Amino acid sequence: MTRRTPPLLDTVWPGHPYPLGATWDGQGVNFALFSKHAEGVELCLFDEKGRHERQRIALRERTNDVWHCYVPQARPGLAYGYRVHGRYKPEEGSRFNHNKLLLDPYAKDTVGELRWSDALYGYSVGSKRQDLSFDRRDSAAFMPKSRVLETAFTWGEDIRPNVPWQDMVIYELHVRGFTMRHPGVPEALRGTYAGLGTKAVIDYLQGLGVTTVELLPVHAFLNDRHLAEQGLQNYWGYNTLNYFSPEPRYSASGKVKEFKTMVKSLHSAGIEVILDVVYNHTCEGNHLGPTLSMRGVDNASYYILNGGQPRYYDDFTGCGNTVNLEHPRALQMVMDSLRYWVQEMHVDGFRFDLASALAREAGKVENLGTFFAAIQQDPVLSGVKLIAEPWDLGHGGYQVGNFPAGWAEWNDRYRDGVRGWWKGDAGIVGELANRLAGSQDIYGWSGKKPNASINFVTAHDGFTLADLVSYNDKHNEANGEDNRDGNSNNLSWNCGTEGPTGDPTVLALRERQKRNFLATLLLSQGVPMLLAGDELGNSQQGNNNVYCQDNELSWIDWNLDEPAQALHDFVARLIALRRRHPSFRRRSFFRGTLETGDGAKDVVWLRPDGPEMIPADWEGEHVRCLGMLFSGTGLIDVGGRGEHQSDDDFLLLVNAYHEPVSFTLPQRKAGWTRVVDTAQDGPETPVTEPSHVLEGRSLALFRSRTGNGAP
Repeated sequence: MTRRTPPLLDTVWPGHPYPLGATWDGQGVNFALFSKHAEGVELCLFDEKGRHERQRIALRERTNDVWHCYVPQARPGLAYGYRVHGRYKPEEGSRFNHNKLLLDPYAKDTVGELRWSDALYGYSVGSKRQDLSFDRRDSAAFMPKSRVLETAFTWGEDIRPNVPWQDMVIYELHVRGFTMRHPGVPEALRGTYAGLGTKAVIDYLQGLGVTTVELLPVHAFLNDRHLAEQGLQNYWGYNTLNYFSPEPRYSASGKVKEFKTMVKSLHSAGIEVILDVVYNHTCEGNHLGPTLSMRGVDNASYYILNGGQPRYYDDFTGCGNTVNLEHPRALQMVMDSLRYWVQEMHVDGFRFDLASALAREAGKVENLGTFFAAIQQDPVLSGVKLIAEPWDLGHGGYQVGNFPAGWAEWNDRYRDGVRGWWKGDAGIVGELANRLAGSQDIYGWSGKKPNASINFVTAHDGFTLADLVSYNDKHNEANGEDNRDGNSNNLSWNCGTEGPTGDPTVLALRERQKRNFLATLLLSQGVPMLLAGDELGNSQQGNNNVYCQDNELSWIDWNLDEPAQALHDFVARLIALRRRHPSFRRRSFFRGTLETGDGAKDVVWLRPDGPEMIPADWEGEHVRCLGMLFSGTGLIDVGGRGEHQSDDDFLLLVNAYHEPVSFTLPQRKAGWTRVVDTAQDGPETPVTEPSHVLEGRSLALFRSRTGNGAP
């Protein structure tokens, strides 16, 4: 049977400048593209697979720098792109080249894959004049195409879980890496959104106690050319091509609705979906990068150009360019994208990569700048979860503790403090205490609460937990950069042997250290974030930068041996303990005193011999053991409803010294019950002795019932 070629679309109406992008209204499609500096715009239509250009439509209408038309014969599924005419003067910041087919910055769907070719560059690759030269080759054959999307979807009774901040347990995962080897996911669905929405995966997340999954980038992204030429992949996805369309490689069906179905399935299980988003830069790179979308649409508007030499970009991201959120149309694009993912895709929030770059105005970080003001007043976005990675690579970019109200932050001081403590570093007992108590020293000054701190020990960028306790040094040789890439300051300790070993003493110590880290994380005030696979002892063989490893090195291994299963069960018990007891989920910082009027304190820091810590103790370089006694009496404002709720009293003991330490237990009429002990796994055990011998490099948690505690 011969496929009929669709007729040419010979009817074109003026259309409207809003909304931007390609919008199907049930009768036709409105096309709208912003470009302030363009001299002409052509809409290019392709066959359904995006392989052959069939028609060009010159956009005659221009309203407020938006070029637009309405095509009544167009339908969803239509593949298209743009050619934008204008001056090619890189030294002036103008990089128009109508020979280059451009992806619509507002494309809701794409078809086809990018195939690397010199034709994708606006200049002649290899020319002595570099990007000052002009390339006349047509790039359409190598480009993915935008595709008109029918956005309708039956959400039914989908309800956002709206998990209170203090109750969240975030689980950072990679859509592909999490499901590629999962035995409960059908083989055809592994590595996809559909795979992540399967019953096997959801049952696992619920059983572990996860409330919120944070997905590594799912915006459509590119595989870098230098990686493709080495046979590697951009695995993490921090190389965005388009801010509206989901990455097609993660779709088993090739349809956008697969992502929506995944979200709906997770929501039905009470699990939130947060996206890791990369609005700070795009895949077009520096002045020698390809012309794929925004660079060819309006380079001078979308990117921050160097004020003295606009041929070059101001790069605050380390990726070649920075999106110019000072420009109202670039800001509009980001805001429209965020709202689209909330309203159309039903996601529950965002983690912003290199968020300080979004705050830059005139090159400086302004925490209450335009972007943050826009979010704060937005009726949609002000109501979702907002998490900042509070730094970028530019001057003044480190802004931990300085993001506006309503924002939580990745707290790298928590990561480094806890890693340093269990590694045995000197002089950081005060740092550990601050992190255990919710980092009031970082967030309290601005009126924020403990839930402003996203606590983590490991994340996608760096060692896994298993590698943190197995390697002193990174081992990134597989990345092809002679082990130069990745952070060399990991605050890791291999427990005596570098890498794999059969030594039972070393293996036992590593298992205990894993438990120490996980228990510290889940018993601290603030919002805990787990790296997917850490609860299973997943290893990346010492590679702390698997951004380009889309293979078994980075995929989670679900073949669980006895230690892996035991570690998983330990984490599940800790999360359940945290969920039962509001003492670990306080909405306000410790005050120092209780409201009982008897001078009792809500938290007391203890020495091993029993007395409360004094200033001289905090200054000790060799302090390796600490007790934290916190009262469950009169916990304030549970769940944000103005209610009061009491809990049991808890005593947390941590010993980073290599030898056992005898710890005098505070007297309690109800006595103490040992709830957690990383040195010996077992059931809760009543304590009959006045002291407890805390094993070397271990943590123990004790509970004393007050009569008003959680069940």
